Amino acid sequence: QVQLVESGGGLVQAGGSLRLSCVASGNMFISIYRMGWYRQAPGKQRELVATIGSAIQTNYADSVKGRFTISRDNAKNTVYLQMNSLKPEDTAVYYCAADRNGLIATTPKEYDYWGQGTQVTVSS
Repeated sequence: QVQLVESGGGLVQAGGSLRLSCVASGNMFISIYRMGWYRQAPGKQRELVATIGSAIQTNYADSVKGRFTISRDNAKNTVYLQMNSLKPEDTAVYYCAADRNGLIATTPKEYDYWGQGTQVTVSS
């Protein structure tokens, strides 16, 4: 059973930084998977934050370009999201997602596996 577990969320002031981690387990080796970070704020739809493919190609939402960086450590079966210059509008539950197709993808339906989410709250 594939399992994704996120960590690293919390409360931070605007302008601060957080690093989210997503550890994959359950006979799943992320080296061939596309991995993504999504977020969902109250009353809003889940939206893509960043995605990384098996060939380390990346794609970011316009709202986070230049501030967030997605990366992967295949040896640790872990994907990271480094978030800098955080803004109150970044407040949301952040979800890790994975799919066996290694090409990057931007819509939630293109990911088969999801974590439970980690809360990020940015105060002004």
